[in-house]
Order: sequence, then structure tokens, then C-alpha cells
Amino acid sequence: MIVDLKKFIGRERPTWEELDEMLKRVENQAVTYLSLDEIQRLHYLYERTGAGLMKISTFAAEPNLVRYLESLLTRAYAEMQDVPSRTDTWSPRRWLFRTFPQTFRKHFRFFLAALTLTVLGGLFGGGAVAFDPDAKAAIVPFPHLLENPSERVREEENKPNQMLATARGRFSAALMTNNTQVSILALALGVTWGIGTLILLFYNGVILGAVLFDYVRAGQSVFLMGWLLPHGVVEIPAILIAGQAGLLLGQALIGWNSKESVNQRLRSVAGSLVTLISGAALLLVWAGLVEAFLSQYHEPIVPYQFKIVFGLIELATLLTFLVFAGRDGGPVGTRSRASGRARSC
Repeated sequence: MIVDLKKFIGRERPTWEELDEMLKRVENQAVTYLSLDEIQRLHYLYERTGAGLMKISTFAAEPNLVRYLESLLTRAYAEMQDVPSRTDTWSPRRWLFRTFPQTFRKHFRFFLAALTLTVLGGLFGGGAVAFDPDAKAAIVPFPHLLENPSERVREEENKPNQMLATARGRFSAALMTNNTQVSILALALGVTWGIGTLILLFYNGVILGAVLFDYVRAGQSVFLMGWLLPHGVVEIPAILIAGQAGLLLGQALIGWNSKESVNQRLRSVAGSLVTLISGAALLLVWAGLVEAFLSQYHEPIVPYQFKIVFGLIELATLLTFLVFAGRDGGPVGTRSRASGRARSC
């Protein structure tokens, strides 16, 4: 096989430099742990550097480069030997309190894009209803939201508490199923290079914006907050996280500024996709329970002030969790360097 050595070196040098930089961070203890994604990346860089060495070693004119690559591979091999075996048990607690929030923060730019799209959709939906009240019928897909807000509030507040525990349980299960399906769809539409996910996020924002404006305009802001906050502060971020996963998948398929193949890019984000969608599903389970057993009960059964405060506490807790969880130690499933510098999930 004929290899253009100069072009080959130019193409592969960023890979070698990335591997060298990663090894320096570990060797100098700049990082105590490597996450699962970083371990997978280290292994990929190791294999690619090894393949490059095999090609370059046939050229006698590059002895210094050969020695450099051999040194890189030796260092990488030594570091990978510290990774504990796959027999280590997976811990739900470590996954929840470290892997999930760390993965969320690692791909935060995609969450920010999902949030921006939803907000833009909300502005569009609210503006559409503001300029044309009849637009609500074309935007909102749920019949009970097409009613006059004041009349619906009066109806909800005068409704007796006739839902038995079994009925509430079925309602909760239905909500969880529906919301989880929406989240999975947000991820699955990433296969359309992210276009389907963009549309879904924007449309969800349009619906939300139309409903919010309709109730605020009718003077039902307190009812709206008491109704939406308890479950919405968890449900909406969960759907945004699912959209985050969908956009990440779309980016992996498009591969902007990446020289890796599609298969390589998909392998590199597979763990993150599973983590994000699993975390979103878990949040939606909680949101479904809250919606069925709290959000649907209004004054005089449950005071609006209680529901609003409950929702704000949920929001503060979720934000604290996503921003700070997992920062006090290494990623999920890792051990300290003192105990063998283990780095795995």
C-alpha cells in the first residue's frame, strides 16, 4: 500500500497530540479520574496511534517519530492497565449521582440549544395567540386546553375529589408512558441529523407558550403556576434533556469538524445517549407521579401556595443536582488514584 507520508502525518498528528495531552493530564494527576467516555476515547486513540505506528515504521526516514509513537503507546498501555476489570458491579447510586449529571454537563451546549429552541417556540406560540385568539385551536392539541381558562379554573376548583387511589395510579402510569414516549421520540428523531428533534422541541415550545399566554391573559396566573409548577419543573427539563440527546446524536451523524467515521462518532457518544435518555425517563417517572397525585388537585383541596412552593423547591433541587452532583469526586464507578488509579464506570 502506497502512503503519502507527509499527508498521513499531517492527518494523524492531532490524534497523537490528543493522546499525549490526555496522558499528561493523568500522569501529572491533573485529573484523578477518567469517565467512561474518556476511557473509551483513550482506547480509541491508543488503537489509532498503534495503526499509525505500523505504517510509519516502514519508513526508515522517520526514526524519531517512530520512537515518539512507541513512547506514546507504552505510556497509554501502562495507564490502561490500571483500569479495573469489567467484573466491577454497576451501581445505580453512582450512575445517578455522578454519571448522569456529569454527562449532562459535558454536553451542556446541546441542552442549551434545546432550551433555546423551546423558548423561541414559546415566544412564537404566545405571540400567535396574542395576535389571533383563534390560533389556539390550531396550535393546542389537547381539547381540555381549548376551553376558556376562567371557566376551566372554575370547573376544576368545584370538582369533587372522586378519583380513587387506583384511578390516580392508572392516570400516573398513563402520564409516565406518554411523556417517556415523547422523550424517546426526541432522541430517535436525532437520526434525521437532528432536524426532527429541532422541530419537536420548537413545537413543544409553541404549545407551552400558547397555553401560558392564554391563562395569563385571562388572569389565571396563580392557578397556572399551581397547576404546572409541581410537575412541569421536572417534566420540561426532562424533555429538554431528551432533546439534548437527540441533538447530540444528530451532531454525531453530521460530524462537523471531525475526521472520524460515522461509526466511530456514534460509538463515542453511545454511552452518553443511553445515560441522557435514561436520566430523562427517570425524571419523567417522578413528574408523572407528581402530576397525578398533586398537580391535578386544586383549591380548596390543596392550596395553590403549597403547590407553588413545592414546585420551586423541586426546581432548585434539580438545578443544584445537575450543576453540582459528581463534582466532589471522580465519575461514576471510579476509585481514587491512591487505590490503584482506577478509572472506569
